[in-house]
Amino acid sequence: MTQQPGEGSAPRRPGVFRRRPAADPLEDTNATRRTRYVEDGHLTRAPLDTSVTDAMAFADGNDSRTALLLYPAPTRLEIEELAGAWKLHPLLIEDLLHAGQRPKLERYGDVLFMVVRSARYLDDAEEVDFSEFHVLVRPHAIAVLCQDGRWIDGVDAGDASAATDGGEHTLLDDEHLLHLGPEAVAYRLLDAIVDGYAPVVRGLEIDGEQIERQVFSGDTTVTERIYRLSREIIDLRQATYGLTEVLEGLRKGFDRYEIPDPLQAYLQDVADHLHRVDLQVVELRDSLSQILTVNGTLVAQRQNEDMKKISGWAAILFAPTLIGAIYGMNFDNMPELHWAFGYPLAVGAMVAFALVLYVLFKRQKWM
Repeated sequence: MTQQPGEGSAPRRPGVFRRRPAADPLEDTNATRRTRYVEDGHLTRAPLDTSVTDAMAFADGNDSRTALLLYPAPTRLEIEELAGAWKLHPLLIEDLLHAGQRPKLERYGDVLFMVVRSARYLDDAEEVDFSEFHVLVRPHAIAVLCQDGRWIDGVDAGDASAATDGGEHTLLDDEHLLHLGPEAVAYRLLDAIVDGYAPVVRGLEIDGEQIERQVFSGDTTVTERIYRLSREIIDLRQATYGLTEVLEGLRKGFDRYEIPDPLQAYLQDVADHLHRVDLQVVELRDSLSQILTVNGTLVAQRQNEDMKKISGWAAILFAPTLIGAIYGMNFDNMPELHWAFGYPLAVGAMVAFALVLYVLFKRQKWM
């Protein structure tokens, strides 16, 4: 379905997405995992003390069964337990222990690994808040790790009521999909993430419209706002484009991994929605780039007008200054130095020169 480890995979590098400061959940020793069983489309909750091995034993007992492991705030011990029960590849374990990665799709044997990011817009701060999810899919089982401790809607994943209303419910609200195995749960997660991008784009568009009005109103503080919004759009573009590549990798594996036709159609619908969102993000990025160019042009025009005014007033003041400087030399032999009308004439000449220059500059719209 996608690249095998070591076969043309892109070099590993840390992600660039900003994350909300929080304590490292990997250092917490308190278990947070929730286990859910699906059999013939019917959902049941497993006991709290159910181990990953117990969940796998249930899932492998019948082809109609699926075990869902939800990790609201995965701890190191939980990841190590999952790695031991599923016999995960060392590189995959390393990825699970280190969040802050770009969206990607990899396959390690019979385990499919996805990194995806949901987004929500914080209007007050004018920022896009991302939540990172690691998804592991294997026959009859799926594990979803909330690396930022938040569900798609930004609610604390550790809150049991929030998990029921916004987390588990999002993944398990379609009984028809539950019949189609763990891939259906993964696709439902992707669908929910893509649906969450639309309000983010709308929030960014509204801010873009506000910025456009600021630019043409002559607000000198708008440049910083443009740069900050551009950064948020770039981050969102990285998330949407990365998810596009993930969906493309999933589509390539349809035939090889015998994905049911209903799931293929479902994922195609998700891909169509994501494509529209991605186009909106690109258009918004280009629009903001144009606004930045227009703002730079308007700033240059305002600076040019200011320079014209400064130059005009400098020229107006130059004539009186020149006359005053000449007659302030205190030479004994100077024309009209002792003339009774010399002083009024000099002052009159200063005023006349200033008025003539002012009228000329005013006609040229320099003043």
